[in-house]
Amino acid sequence: MMETTVTNKTLEKLKYDLVRAGLVAYETIEQAEEIANAQNINIGQALIDSGVLTEEAILKFLEAKLHIPYVNLDDYTLDTECLKYISYTDAKRYRIIPLFKIEDTLTVAMADPLDLFAIDKVIETAECSIEPVVSSQSSILKKIDELYTTDSVVGEIYTEGLSGYDWRDELHSEDLSDNHIQKIIRAILKQAILEGVHEVTFQGENDGLGVNFKKDGEVLSKGNIPSVLASSFIAKLKTLSDLDASVSEVPQLGKLGFKVDDINLVASISTFPTIMGERIFLKIYKPPKPLIKIIKSETGLNVIRAALNTSGIIIVCGSPLSGKTHVIYSLLLEAADKNKNIMTLESIAKYNLENVHQCELNENIGFNMDKASRFIEFQSPDIIYLEGIKTKESFDYFSSLVFENKTIIMEFLANNMEDLRYKLSFSDFETLKSLISCMIFIHSKDSIEVFSKENAQKYLA
Repeated sequence: MMETTVTNKTLEKLKYDLVRAGLVAYETIEQAEEIANAQNINIGQALIDSGVLTEEAILKFLEAKLHIPYVNLDDYTLDTECLKYISYTDAKRYRIIPLFKIEDTLTVAMADPLDLFAIDKVIETAECSIEPVVSSQSSILKKIDELYTTDSVVGEIYTEGLSGYDWRDELHSEDLSDNHIQKIIRAILKQAILEGVHEVTFQGENDGLGVNFKKDGEVLSKGNIPSVLASSFIAKLKTLSDLDASVSEVPQLGKLGFKVDDINLVASISTFPTIMGERIFLKIYKPPKPLIKIIKSETGLNVIRAALNTSGIIIVCGSPLSGKTHVIYSLLLEAADKNKNIMTLESIAKYNLENVHQCELNENIGFNMDKASRFIEFQSPDIIYLEGIKTKESFDYFSSLVFENKTIIMEFLANNMEDLRYKLSFSDFETLKSLISCMIFIHSKDSIEVFSKENAQKYLA
């Protein structure tokens, strides 16, 4: 993602007014600032995550202090015609969404109403005056995902009744509009969905930008984007994914929202510099389903639910592209209704989950797994999901949190059950194995096996 520090200018200016109003102690503000700096979040989010203040309390404080109305977006219907005044990228970057326009004044909901830079930016692009109201950051982001992931971003994709579809038909069309590149992106995604492909790569070749699908471990060439369009294609894909289109020398990570047959999907976008230009890797994630729709066995469901309510390690295993992340997000959905403090450490959040505090690691500013592990205990989580642990030190550290009554959810790559037994037979994993409270192995999307603590220990012994 674009390298910007996440701040809230309104709360930065008013943080000591929170103290004077008796809402928080001075020491608490200092601690929240340390946490905010470490996690690259704003101070308000740090106060909310720590349980010091509720989001509602902060919003009411801002409404009273600034004399700016508060609007609850959860039950608000905004004028979608006004979305054209603020781009998806600016809406996400500044946590702002247009509500309605009367004559020459556009009313916008903002999480940070004193962000004058954001207001000036919107005034410049919308060419009208701005009237801000206060709304919660989470509700603004939710509305952005709901409304901008249709025609405003990639455009809606329909797949019913289609066969033999080829994205190159769109490439070779005589469309001279400004949206032609966006239509090509949409066509490639459409073909990937139709062919059941979850991984797409774009890489530099002598005759342009190669388009490859990866399915069942095999890389399939699907043509190329001519050199004359390659740079425009990459820039557009980056812009839609909230990445900096002017940067190509360093890796970037973002995500792209799009809609397929009325279902919102997300693709993570990873860029990487090579001697042939940037290589872009795109991975499509489907929205999580309720756990009961994934785990068919009542016994298996009971094992998982018991594990979510006790300290221990829940390990989700399977081969690449088996759906480990999908199952884990369903676990988080299941746990989100249990009044627990749930936190995640991820390279990128695939879907925004209500009642789950999702944290994206950012190596470019030094916020890696090691730094996250040093600070996450201060958040007092009950359940922690960890994506892609690589080192023994990380395994050992997070395993040790079980002794502090934490529930840890982690994934483990294994092609089959024998491969899993072999990998976990190494001494490095002895502590991990002893703390497993539930093991889930994904054989296929229609075959998911759930092991209780006793059965997992027996199988892995």
